[in-house]
Formats: sequence, C-alpha cells, structure tokens
Amino acid sequence: MKGIKGDVRDVGLAAEGALRTEWASRDMPVLRLIRKRFEKEQPLKGIRLSACLHITTETANLAMTLKAGGADVVMCASNPLSTQDDVAAYMTKDLGIPTYAIKGEDEKTYYQHIAAAIAHNPQITMDDGADLVASLHKDHTDLLASVIGGTEETTTGVIRLHSMAAAGALKYPIVAVNEADTKHFFDNRYGTGQSTVDGITRATNILWAGKKVVIAGYGWCGRGVALRARGHGAHVIVTEVNPIRGLEAVMDGYEVLPMRQAARIGDLFVTLTGDINALDKQHFETMKDGAIMCNSGHFNVEINIPALEQMSTAKRRVRAFVDEYTMKDGRRLFLLGEGRLINLAAAEGHPASVMDMSFANQALCAEYMVKQGKKLKRGVYTVPRDIDQEIGRLKLKSMGVSIDILTKEQKKYLESWESGT
Repeated sequence: MKGIKGDVRDVGLAAEGALRTEWASRDMPVLRLIRKRFEKEQPLKGIRLSACLHITTETANLAMTLKAGGADVVMCASNPLSTQDDVAAYMTKDLGIPTYAIKGEDEKTYYQHIAAAIAHNPQITMDDGADLVASLHKDHTDLLASVIGGTEETTTGVIRLHSMAAAGALKYPIVAVNEADTKHFFDNRYGTGQSTVDGITRATNILWAGKKVVIAGYGWCGRGVALRARGHGAHVIVTEVNPIRGLEAVMDGYEVLPMRQAARIGDLFVTLTGDINALDKQHFETMKDGAIMCNSGHFNVEINIPALEQMSTAKRRVRAFVDEYTMKDGRRLFLLGEGRLINLAAAEGHPASVMDMSFANQALCAEYMVKQGKKLKRGVYTVPRDIDQEIGRLKLKSMGVSIDILTKEQKKYLESWESGT
C-alpha cells in the first residue's frame, strides 16, 4: 500500500494480527503498566530504536510500549521462520511501525531486512541473537557513533556479545536482558519448556508418553524442556559438557549420557546448547530408524544439517515442518523446522504471560540506556537489580499474590555482623 514503509507478506492480514495482539495483551499486565507510564513520561522521546526480534503478538505489544514512550521504532525479524505474518502486517499498517519480516524468507532477504533496520541509524539497538549488532559492527561502522546503547534478549546473543567484548570489538554498552532473573528463570525455563513441546507436538502429533527424549544441554532452556517432557510421560536423557549441569540433571532424576550413547537409543532429540554440531555425523550414523531431531536454540547450527544432507540418499517433506532424510542403509531420520527454533517455526513461541516479564525488561532497559548509556563504558552489563526486582513485584501484584516484607528488626539483623548464636 502507498505510503507504508516495511516489507511484509500481505498487509491485508493486519486485522487478524490486531485481534491476536489484543488477545496476547490480556496476559501482559506488567508491560501494560509500563506503557501507561511511558505514555505520560515519554522517556524515549525522539530516540531512534532499531529492534531485531521474533515478530510475534508479544513483540507487537513491546513495540507499542516503546512507541508510547516516544521512540521512533523500526523492526526486523531475528529468525527467518519465526515471523507471524499477520502481526508483521498489523505493526506496519496499523501501528505505523515499519517492519521488515516475512515468514520463510531466504537468507539474502533476512540480511536485507536487518540492513533496513540499521538504515534507521539507531541510537538504541534491541537484539535477539546479536545479528543486528554484528551486522552493524561489520558492515555499518559509520553509524556506530550514533548509538547510545543496546539490549540483548537471548543466551546465544549474550555469548556472542561477550566474545565481541573480549576481543575489543564491541563499540557501545549493551544490557544482557537474558541474565535478568525475571527473564531466564521464567522465559527460558517455563516459556521454552512449554512452547518447545507445543511446537514438536504440532509438527508431529507424536505421543510423548514412553518416548526416549534426549535433551542436549541442561541450561535453563534445557531444564524447561526436560521438565515438560517428563510431565508428558517421556523417559528423559540429558547430555552435557558442563560437569555441574550434568550433576544437576542427575540429581533432578534424569539419566545423563554422552551423546554418542544417547544417539543409539533416543526417539526424539532436542538441542538447546547455543553451540554448533550438538548433533553431528557420528550421531546420525547410529540413530535408529524413525528418530526425530529438532532444535530450540537460537541458530540452526546445533544440528549439522550439511552433514545430514551429505549422508542421505533422499529427502522429502512428509508434512509441514517435517523433512525425512533417507540414509544409505535405509534408515529414516526426521528433521523438524529446518533445524530452526521449533517453538517459533511450528508454533507461536512463548506464552504471553512469560514474555510479559522478558519484554518489560526490554522496555525498562531501553529507558535505562537512554538515561545512563553515555556514562557507561563499552561492554556487556547485567540488568540493574532494581529493575529486575520491580518487574517481579509487578508480576506478583498482577497475579493477586502477596509476599512478606522484612520488619525493621529483620533488616537490622541482616545488615549487622555482631549477632551470632
């Protein structure tokens, strides 16, 4: 349509996106409270903000909050398969937020969309996986001087940012939203747990009960998926490289094995490591006929897809989001969602109630960066404790849950060292 900026599949889908975004808003009371304050105080007034996030109904609610605070917002997708096309249409057409995102876009288009968001000459960046930040530092160094600061949503992105900082490559301060307690304890564990099981179930319609489910990586996301898989009656096997997390998995009641052994007995494999080739050639060689593989880590590198392609004699799509690979010995291995985030490729991502806290962190950390970014050195920062605590307090309040408050006597005791046995 004339005058509309952005690149979406079909602006005619906007009405459906509006209704679904409204539905998500019902479960995002903390973000609504922040939006109400932002409308009044305008803490982001005139700030150019470029965000590279999963384009979902929850993200639309975040975008509205940022715009309500006065920000000039441009959005692009942080994953080629995670976009909800009706939401992208709604954001572009009705909210007036230029959005560059099409579900299923190829790699060239994906990076063109990131370049379009960078062309906004952002003062604040908001990222999920650090592709926008990396592209800005690699290909658009002339725009770095305008950037005040940024935020990062996910574990994989935080790892990349720490790597950039260690190499002296990071040119502005970024808050690691993922490290907030109100983010990783809830979004990563409960959000990823439920939405990953949802995505796998929608893609395959499998019965979980009795399946041997192999979870690669026992971080907060892995914990969540293991918990929900066990809740469905699956026999859960965990693989790890970290001895402490491996020990935790054992004490949480799971079987812990090296992937070489787990590969021989698993029915379903879910990777959540943030690293490459968690499932590799030697594992494909020993997997049993009918094994299903999927990824719920940010990038599609956790399963060695090029090796799988090379080892197979035939490939066909047997249902939406399910590709069958026939191996030379006749075994069939199934890959879900092209190895991309299965919870967003085949389902709708995290429930809005969980994203309420994650995106409350994003909104408040954007405000924090506008106020404090120029005073901060280049590097990766944790979410300020007062922001984290306030989001937890607001979430409890919205749920009608009250907790105790320390008495003056208790505070004094905790602050003193004199009192003993």
